[in-house]
Amino acid sequence: MSSYQKELEKYRDIDEDEILKTLSPEELEQLDCELQEMDPENMLLPAGLRQRDQTKKSPTGPLDRDALLQYLEQQALEVKERDDLVPFTGEKKGKPYIQPKREIPAQEQITLEPELEEALAHATDAEMCDIAAILGMYTLMSNKQYYDAICSGEICNTEGISSVVQPDKYKPVPDEPPNPTNIEEILKSVRNNDKELEEVNLNNIQDIPIPMLTELCEAMKTNTYVRSLSLVATRSGDPIANAVADMLRENRSLQSLNIESNFISSTGLMAVLKAVRENATLTELRVDNQRQWPGDAVEMEMATVLEQCPSIVRFGYHFTQQGPRARAAQAMTRNNELRE
Repeated sequence: MSSYQKELEKYRDIDEDEILKTLSPEELEQLDCELQEMDPENMLLPAGLRQRDQTKKSPTGPLDRDALLQYLEQQALEVKERDDLVPFTGEKKGKPYIQPKREIPAQEQITLEPELEEALAHATDAEMCDIAAILGMYTLMSNKQYYDAICSGEICNTEGISSVVQPDKYKPVPDEPPNPTNIEEILKSVRNNDKELEEVNLNNIQDIPIPMLTELCEAMKTNTYVRSLSLVATRSGDPIANAVADMLRENRSLQSLNIESNFISSTGLMAVLKAVRENATLTELRVDNQRQWPGDAVEMEMATVLEQCPSIVRFGYHFTQQGPRARAAQAMTRNNELRE
């Protein structure tokens, strides 16, 4: 048995309860503080749990945060600032740096013909900018100046190389005018099977009532003259998609259908795709840019529909998965070849 174990043997039979009974209240309080497990380095714990409470004074009142902040600001203002060891006078010391002139070695010097040197000496900044573009020094100008100088044989840049830091001035593009289509007249013409009406364009009309769009799809079932139907950005949802699907099952004259930029979910798109299989006259279908991504199952269904419907030669949708994208591209290539 080692000496350390012998030293511990004398504490084996000590009665801890008897020792605690003999301690005074002050000693018990001190022992309780010593036994508390504190972690001063743990920043995740509140300050009260990282160190012992050693305050013996009773609180003078409730915490007043505004008064405390005001007191701390007043204390900071009353503290005198430390004087600078060397006061600032604004005096400049030393000499300004002058870059030494670099002498060009003889082997790097370029000698031009007298005619070229005379032409370059009298060239304006605009002419120098166009010459730089022709020589491929595109870093000295903006992209617009570079391509203007390449595509035209005349002096295009009238501002010179100093215009590089300035942005190109583009003409403002005005907003598109509102769609002037009268929905009630269009609906009446579709119902009457007007032979002069071959295209129905309701793009960007966002206040069309859902019952009116449903009536339009219902009238399209028996129409034989409309070749193109476009419902882009009309806030159409699944009820309109289901009505379009029912229309595709009966209509035999529609060739182009565009329902992009709407609120159609995967359920509505799936209904439209299933109806396309029963339609042999549709050649163009666009369903991209819906409010939410339709999902992998819908993209696989799109590829399957394109493979099974050789009449579709134009399809508008941006695939996110590589598998359906490759199948759709191969199917579209085959369909276009069959049309030829």
